[in-house]
Amino acid sequence: MMKYLFKNTDYFMKEAKIILSTNLLSNLTSLFSMTLIFLFLAMVVAGWWVSSHIIEAIQDEAEINVFYPETLTATEISALLEEIEVIDGVREARLIHAEEAYERMEEVLGKEAQVLTYFTENPFSPFIEVNIQLEDLDGVLADLAQLDKINYVRDNREVLEDLRHLAGIMQFLGYLVVVAVGIATLIIIAHLIKLGIDHNREHIKTLILLGAPDSFIAVPYLLVGLLLSAGGGVLAAILSIFALKYIYALTAGPLPFIPLPPLGNITVNLFLFVIILSALLGLGGSIFGFSTAKVK
Repeated sequence: MMKYLFKNTDYFMKEAKIILSTNLLSNLTSLFSMTLIFLFLAMVVAGWWVSSHIIEAIQDEAEINVFYPETLTATEISALLEEIEVIDGVREARLIHAEEAYERMEEVLGKEAQVLTYFTENPFSPFIEVNIQLEDLDGVLADLAQLDKINYVRDNREVLEDLRHLAGIMQFLGYLVVVAVGIATLIIIAHLIKLGIDHNREHIKTLILLGAPDSFIAVPYLLVGLLLSAGGGVLAAILSIFALKYIYALTAGPLPFIPLPPLGNITVNLFLFVIILSALLGLGGSIFGFSTAKVK
């Protein structure tokens, strides 16, 4: 079968070129439409991947702050640290002195840090910073509640839950857009194939009279659908790479602390994803269009 296809490659390409030129304006419009569709898909998927990466990075750094009475001695604080470190779900526990807490707040406030100069004394208290596995948060909090010498525990549960909720929304949106783009591409390609068959019906009848099988007749139309869809995918992938570079450049300045995934990795994966998906959808739409058209 493959030998049969390769043997007639020149003929198939010439026929595909004729089919494309027969409805050139319609095909160019469809190419432009599919480029926009796949560009929208690429940006949504890129947003999905980036947000998932950021949320995973933040979850890996999930921390809670344990505050204790400042009257505790160094020995008692050390013993408390050891008790916290052996709790299931705790990765690391570290003592943060009041001076370090002050310096951290200065970094967070930036230019507004001058407000701290109005305090005659350091307004921050020492605490224990506990790095945890997010899925074990409830268990860690329950175990901490059983320990003595703890005033209270400050966790970021609401923020972390909101981040997980956002990740779920982006994932659902990504799947939804992939399905929507798939359906739209199949419909567009199938319509173009049927239109091409209608315009070349007399030629197709001649091939049938000469004994050409359906597979021989179908190949040029499959190539047309593949070229239009994959062409739109390639253009969309290239545009999405430029868009991502621009977005990364904008983000790196005002928000350098956001743990973005490496640009090279995400652009390569996105490029391959869009092209492979567009090619598969183009081939599928062509097969669907040819199989539902009245060839004879």
